[in-house]
Amino acid sequence: MVNLNRIIQAKRTVDGFICKTPFALAPRLSKITDTEVYLKKENLQITGAYKVRGAFNKIANLDEEAKKSGVVAASAGNHAQGVAISARHFGVKATIIMPEAAPLLKVAGTKALGAEVILSGNNFDEAYEFAIKYAKEHGATFVHPFDDEFVQAGQGTIALEMLDEVSDLDYLLVPVGGGGLISGVASCAKQVNPDIKVIGVSAKGAPAMFNSFKEKKQHNSTSVRTIADGIAVRDASPVTLAHILECVDDMVQVDDEEIANAILYLLEQQKIVVEGAGATPVAALLEHKFDFPKGAKIGAILSGGNIDVQMLNVIIEKGLIKSFRKMIINVTLIDKPGALMGLTDALRSAGANIVKIDYDRFSTKLSYGDAMITITLETKGKEHQDKVTLALKNGGYEFTQEF
Repeated sequence: MVNLNRIIQAKRTVDGFICKTPFALAPRLSKITDTEVYLKKENLQITGAYKVRGAFNKIANLDEEAKKSGVVAASAGNHAQGVAISARHFGVKATIIMPEAAPLLKVAGTKALGAEVILSGNNFDEAYEFAIKYAKEHGATFVHPFDDEFVQAGQGTIALEMLDEVSDLDYLLVPVGGGGLISGVASCAKQVNPDIKVIGVSAKGAPAMFNSFKEKKQHNSTSVRTIADGIAVRDASPVTLAHILECVDDMVQVDDEEIANAILYLLEQQKIVVEGAGATPVAALLEHKFDFPKGAKIGAILSGGNIDVQMLNVIIEKGLIKSFRKMIINVTLIDKPGALMGLTDALRSAGANIVKIDYDRFSTKLSYGDAMITITLETKGKEHQDKVTLALKNGGYEFTQEF
């Protein structure tokens, strides 16, 4: 495991630069799980994610010759920004290799921090391979996002902060991608209090580390696909796997639907914006992915908040439809004056609020003289939608509903 003294030294190094993020009780989440849930809000970190801790600690420990030669990193976004801001602090040139599909928010954020950004590869692992070659060709130091003892020690400072505030935690829930975060956090937790249960949470669409943990040996994936881009790592690291097998009690998986639900829950109920990776511990709690006793004290790390606004919009819109707060219907009408008024009167009688109407006369699927009306409605739940459906049927309208 990562030596506790290294983690303590890392805390001395990063203090004064990184933000000591809140570790606060989440009353509503605690109530529905019948536990005490505390959220470590690394989404409020200076770069919007925890990665800056490890990056800063690594660059701080480079000798002067290495600093002059610059640093290179591969990242889907959060490690990139952590390396960029840390390199700028020390006056070190930083080049970041990011996957071509990296969210625009993270690419722009990294450039704004002074780093050069090169887009290469379809995922982190392809970007990583390019970055290794680039670093060797340019004589720069490669700052690994997880296979580095200084990086892991930096991430472990999160656990020191959590345990300093709530010393008697029973469980720690940690997102898992490459394994750098959980290596540092689990190592710290187990050396401070061996009774703490550390649970890793991975995305079902990036199963390498989960499968490796279950099989007790390295098990790589052929591809990854998940909205949790921060933990979308294709291959399992033997370095971090060794830490995980030694210090982690269990690992669970959550799928994209569960992650999206957790993002929306945190946004609505906790007023917190998190990215997919950061929502995985809450998804595991909401979906009861592991057994925990009533009244248990659970610490969950919200690892980052750098979610692409377009992705957030999709999650919100889908969430409103799934929770029966938005209803989209398609109705075919005879295209004549007053036809639309009759339809809207039927909707008004059901108390539905129209937020959008699309009128299509030209689809080849329509008969001549017909029009397809697509209406988006605000509704107040399933019973209200049933009322809308009944009003339309009573009005003689044939319609389909989009889900």
